[in-house]
Amino acid sequence: MFGRSRLLLVALLALLLGACQTVQTTGAGAVGVQRQQMMMVSAQEVEQASALQYREVIEAARKAGKLDRDARQVARVRTIMNRLVPHTGAFRADAPRWAWEIHVLQSDDLNAWCMAGGKMAIYSGLIERLQLTDDEIAAVMGHEMAHALREHARERVSRSMATGMGVSIASAVLGVGGPGQDIMSSIARVTFELPHSRLHETEADRIGVELAARAGYDPRAAVTLWDKMATLSGAAPPQWLSTHPAHANRKRELTEAANRVMPLYVGARR
Repeated sequence: MFGRSRLLLVALLALLLGACQTVQTTGAGAVGVQRQQMMMVSAQEVEQASALQYREVIEAARKAGKLDRDARQVARVRTIMNRLVPHTGAFRADAPRWAWEIHVLQSDDLNAWCMAGGKMAIYSGLIERLQLTDDEIAAVMGHEMAHALREHARERVSRSMATGMGVSIASAVLGVGGPGQDIMSSIARVTFELPHSRLHETEADRIGVELAARAGYDPRAAVTLWDKMATLSGAAPPQWLSTHPAHANRKRELTEAANRVMPLYVGARR
């Protein structure tokens, strides 16, 4: 009986994998990001959902009096975004035509994000508490834009769907429920979600550095940015317990990526 259950499980998981689509969201660029991605949801679905969520966030900030309160900050980040956007074409031809948008949200949090389709926000606390230079803001924004270019949100949604479906199938076939299913979910999370989240961060770091360099911003600012983050945030957790690369590893990798794209920066500054 157990053998038949395992065969059924394999068959159902094969069907699950068949529902996935392998895509190449971006070109490799000078930094060489070439990983193919498995998707279960369409880009259009994710973009539509992101646009709706973005409008809700922006409207909530507006009602709370926390939207774009400093006109100089807003003008500053929009100028940087407008310099970065044309260079997104180095990774995907359609990206320069996206309806890119950015707002500054009044908050002490050290945060910034970019949803699918180019809907962005940067928090005032990140700019003010770290006293960011334009080059460092470009590093932040380039990193977040890279997440959108690589469609990391779509990939995470797809992976979550696949993991959830896989656990449900396995639980039904093997008769696992309650605590057993929780254990399986935990295993799935640390096996699939955490490593790929680290991978997403590394890809975004590399692409972000190149975007900044192409736009004429010093790519080495990504290193000083993360030094500031580490100083303000204090001791970081070990890499294997975090969704982000350990600081020393991240600094080394950012330095290598910055060195690789320095010719692009020098060329953009001429």
